[in-house]
Amino acid sequence: MHSSSDPSWTTDIGLRMRRMFLLKLVGVTAFTWLFFIGYFHTLRFPSGEITVMPLTALDRLIPFQPEALIAYFSLWVYVGIAPGLELSFRELLAYGLWVGALCLAGLGLFHLFPTQVPASMAVSSDFPGFALMRGVDAAGNACPSMHVAVAIFTAVRIDWVLRRARTPGVLRALNWIWFVAIAYSTLAIKQHVTLDALAGAVLGLAFAWPSLRWRPDPARSRVATHQAADIIVR
Repeated sequence: MHSSSDPSWTTDIGLRMRRMFLLKLVGVTAFTWLFFIGYFHTLRFPSGEITVMPLTALDRLIPFQPEALIAYFSLWVYVGIAPGLELSFRELLAYGLWVGALCLAGLGLFHLFPTQVPASMAVSSDFPGFALMRGVDAAGNACPSMHVAVAIFTAVRIDWVLRRARTPGVLRALNWIWFVAIAYSTLAIKQHVTLDALAGAVLGLAFAWPSLRWRPDPARSRVATHQAADIIVR
């Protein structure tokens, strides 16, 4: 069967993963901590009356599944993949600015329109890490779900790289399966309701799509990839 993948994709992806690895690792970690500072501030000091998000039929249909916490926590690994695949410093900086704008928009919405999930969703479990999550991340800052917003932004950006590297289709499918698992987990552990997840997806796409249009010239990155690959081969 004919494959649309390019045999050189491993060189491309491997080079992207190695370039500026330490900078990417430190940058993603620092960015995550900065976001949490703002997140917990808005969570603990709401600006006004808190709106309780309504339940939908889907929320009642999805049972409580504490094991979905694994997928929920996996976001903090997932979010590092897309910036980890940026090839040049200009691309990495542009990525950081776009995802930073996304997070600022989410925090702004939390400040202007404080929300929380219904008290009836306050469930407990002995599943490892569940009590810690409930103790740290309270029921506020519900809509939009930043878990879903950042996850779909990441999924779009990873897919963009994988398509241009002509990787096997299974990798692109796994990328989207990972995103779906994260989005579903927000509902399965009762941390968010359906409307939170939908709003998060809309917010994430509102920044993901333009981030692909207004970004450094990818042609320059391809040239840099080929040049670096030639050096490695030699």
